[in-house]
Amino acid sequence: MAEFITIMVYCVLGTALMLFGTFVVDLVIPCEFPAEIKKGNVAVGSVMAGISVGIGIIIRAAVMSPAGTAVHESLLTGIASTIYYYVVGLVFCVLGYLALNLINRKYDLNKEISGGNPAAGIMVAGMFIGLSIIISGVIM
Repeated sequence: MAEFITIMVYCVLGTALMLFGTFVVDLVIPCEFPAEIKKGNVAVGSVMAGISVGIGIIIRAAVMSPAGTAVHESLLTGIASTIYYYVVGLVFCVLGYLALNLINRKYDLNKEISGGNPAAGIMVAGMFIGLSIIISGVIM
């Protein structure tokens, strides 16, 4: 029964953190994400998918990390560790996006994504996932 409760807690926590992560990315990229999704903007959908997958990778690494399993006696400690790594990962994903947008002077990622350019959305999604894989490697 304790394992079921742990699974349930991490599923709820993971879902909440993914939703919050997409909210943060929506703040960083100046376009109305819900409205763009309704319009079928593939670029925005790709960005949302990328940050959700990236956050999932980070949360998985945090839950499976040796630090997390060594402290396995406390669910609250595991949750705190997961949230800590999530915040670090989300900050680096946002900083990565801002750096990518700053470095690419030939086009404005904000405009390309809000304009529905699928290539821009896929590029940003790939960057989020790539950074998350790197972060998960450091965590584990």
